[in-house]
Amino acid sequence: MSLIPVWQDIAARLLLTVLAGSLIGLDREARGQAAGLRTTILVGLAAAIAMTQATILLEVGGKAPNSFVRMDVLRFPLGVLTGVGFIGGGAILRRGSLVSGVTTAATLWMMTMIGLAFGGGQYALGAAGTVLTLVILLVLKWVDLVIPREHQAVLALTWKAADHDDLDAITGPSGYRARLVGMERRPDRDSPVVSFEISWRRSDKGPPPTDLLTLVGEHCDIEKFNIVSEST
Repeated sequence: MSLIPVWQDIAARLLLTVLAGSLIGLDREARGQAAGLRTTILVGLAAAIAMTQATILLEVGGKAPNSFVRMDVLRFPLGVLTGVGFIGGGAILRRGSLVSGVTTAATLWMMTMIGLAFGGGQYALGAAGTVLTLVILLVLKWVDLVIPREHQAVLALTWKAADHDDLDAITGPSGYRARLVGMERRPDRDSPVVSFEISWRRSDKGPPPTDLLTLVGEHCDIEKFNIVSEST
């Protein structure tokens, strides 16, 4: 492969980048992420074009004796990486203690590196990066589903009886932990509405916490139950 690419080589670099971006972007699109198919392709294509342009403008000789300045063309891909950092930051959302979109941001960063590899003519490196990224996103997702992880929910309730037990003592034997986070007086309620943060450890393939609602419902009137889930 020549240092200065011809148009056939440029076309191959761009087409391979679009193909890699399509394969990786379909995973993000299927999971309903804002940075989906088109965004992933465009990020990789921008990186490939910047790297291809850098190789075209790359000088093979040294600085001329009568020249005092020299353009650093490798700043093109560096600028792309910096720009992707802003896009990745926009893909990450934080709501309280919940952080989502981290995997999507990392995917965009990885797609940029794949685009730089294809844009620089490193076909084997770009193909290897594409395959490994797909394995991580698709295959390891199934492994992630069976690993027990921490889940959280917000439970608001009113006690049926004035003399009641501690909620953590009620839910503890079933593997649930309760922590008091708030209390509210409402004009339509004789008893205050008490809010708890409920946490438990279970794989994503496990059943929903309907047993918790049944258990708590024996002692309380449930006002609200919101599961805090994380989208990657």
